[in-house]
Amino acid sequence: MNTIQVQTVQILARIEPFDRLDTAALGRLAHGVRSQRVSRGEMLMHRGAEPGGMYLVLEGEIKLFLISSAGAEKVVRLAGPVDTFCEENIFSDSCQSLAAQATRNSIVLHVQRSALQAAMAAQPAFAMALMARLSERMRELVDGMEQCTQRSSTQRVAHYLVQHAGSEDGEVHLPCDKQTIASQLNLTPETFSRVLNRLRRDGFIVPRGRRAITLTNRLQLERIAA
Repeated sequence: MNTIQVQTVQILARIEPFDRLDTAALGRLAHGVRSQRVSRGEMLMHRGAEPGGMYLVLEGEIKLFLISSAGAEKVVRLAGPVDTFCEENIFSDSCQSLAAQATRNSIVLHVQRSALQAAMAAQPAFAMALMARLSERMRELVDGMEQCTQRSSTQRVAHYLVQHAGSEDGEVHLPCDKQTIASQLNLTPETFSRVLNRLRRDGFIVPRGRRAITLTNRLQLERIAA
């Protein structure tokens, strides 16, 4: 292995699900890994592309989204450090239904399908871990669909805040701008802001600057979100 491949093995050995592979298998997998730097706002992948494998985010954040015929953007997921996407492409060469764009300067690894398939065949524990990750993605999509179709705007925002609050202090650090969060919740930015203002007036939250919110009545927010 060359120096880059050795570094790749060292990185992957610390990240799920690649930590299920032994050193020899990681070495073989590294031959099918390519590192890519993506600047903020740069498109990593357009809808309809055939990625030929899966991606792993090392640094930064990648936005996975849809664009409607009217030009409206719907953010499906944000992939942060050590997160993966395009796992479904391991099993099929179908075109990608989501576009991918960097929301900040990022470093991603692209892992070729053939290399992943060989690793899965060699080590079933790795294959099971990938399948578990893909199942989790399916659950997230169903949860997102339920949010957008069966809950009111207030319920969606309350659920989001409770989901992202610290377990002890009730502090929410918004991971991205409010427009992106609104898109994830299938709300307009204006509606998202109105709901936050209503929750603030009702004494459920206290804004702390642009990206932080304190939940002052977490129990009531959980009831609203239910």
